[in-house]
Amino acid sequence: MTAMNSGSQEARSGVPRPGRVRAPQRDPEPPSGIQSHPAGFSARCRGPFWDFSGSAASAQAGAGLSLAQPLSSPRPRLHPAAGTRLLLSGGGSMAAGAAEAAVAALEEVGSAGQFEELLRLKAKSLLVVHFWAPWAPQCAQMNEVMAELAKEHPQVSFVKLEAEGVPEVSEKYEISSVPTFLFFKNSQKIDRLDGAHAPELTKKVQRHASSGSFPPSANEHLKEDLNLRLKKLTHAAPCMLFMKGTPQEPRCGFSKQMVEILHKHNIQFSSFDIFSDEEVRQGLKAYSNWPTYPQLYVSGELIGGLDIIKELEASEELDTICPKAPKLEERLKVLTNKASVMLFMKGNKQEAKCGFSKQILEILNSTGVEYETFDILEDEEVRQGLKAYSNWPTYPQLYVKGELVGGLDIVKELKENGELLPILRGEN
Repeated sequence: MTAMNSGSQEARSGVPRPGRVRAPQRDPEPPSGIQSHPAGFSARCRGPFWDFSGSAASAQAGAGLSLAQPLSSPRPRLHPAAGTRLLLSGGGSMAAGAAEAAVAALEEVGSAGQFEELLRLKAKSLLVVHFWAPWAPQCAQMNEVMAELAKEHPQVSFVKLEAEGVPEVSEKYEISSVPTFLFFKNSQKIDRLDGAHAPELTKKVQRHASSGSFPPSANEHLKEDLNLRLKKLTHAAPCMLFMKGTPQEPRCGFSKQMVEILHKHNIQFSSFDIFSDEEVRQGLKAYSNWPTYPQLYVSGELIGGLDIIKELEASEELDTICPKAPKLEERLKVLTNKASVMLFMKGNKQEAKCGFSKQILEILNSTGVEYETFDILEDEEVRQGLKAYSNWPTYPQLYVKGELVGGLDIVKELKENGELLPILRGEN
């Protein structure tokens, strides 16, 4: 998706469209993937996202499924969440009859007043609200998932709210796509999930349902804890980018441009996906008094968003502010010496992503020797560079004090000969 073309990214807000639920102008962060235009113009977003016109909303999901139908009134409607996908952890959807019965059991909110009353009544428990639309098939499928979760978590309240049917509530909570799920405790929003991601919805329900409820008097304490967390995050690396998505898969045009600029200038940075944590996404805006994303930090200090970075690039100041990435050979030397025993593998200690990596983990774990791992699947430069650096074409690769020991076959031979443990301990 390309960047928005008109105006400053830092101050842009949604353009009002008659009768449409939209993000309120008090929060200038633009909805991901939506381009602002003067009223009366269509808003077209390039890439695998959504087109809006005055008489219909058309959307194309990754599989090419057309989801929106022409409306009876000349106004665009909410669009399916960009990049949305449905992953059912149970191996498929329920049978049609059972699904309809289960979904029918979900409580439905039909007005803003009813919603506020529900927040009050359910203040002492977890409340999960599905903002949905009847014309989006993903929403119907996620209603089935909600119904199943309701059976597993009777202490949690699950409700559905037709986003376009109760626009006051949708606007208040910045609902710009469906399906969207909001999580409430003590009448306060504590989390958010955009898109039809059944496993992620299940994880969030399980996490929040097991965490218990917090009394209102704890709000200040929670705010203090959040600020400490944000301080740690902004200092997590010399250069930290808070963005939508990841450097490998940016989820908005601004984040994509920011990553391209940093890579072009060979700037070393770490990133945080704000879509992965709603608390961080909202809290960082207040923490740094900066309402939009992406945000770039150096040594814990906010540098700015995309427009500021472009200005610094134009004035040739960017290279003096941000830390440069070391040359690949220097980086590989540092990585292979990061720990006394280093394993470069596919996956990590918790989850090997190939059979060879899994076998070598089992061998190392049986020795009781401390070691660290590096997931080569997360860094293509390291994956290819290390092959040439050590003249070893396959993975996993085991290093002791920066020196290559070998791959799985060699490690197996060393174990059989009784030589592995002394080598890992640095005795040989």
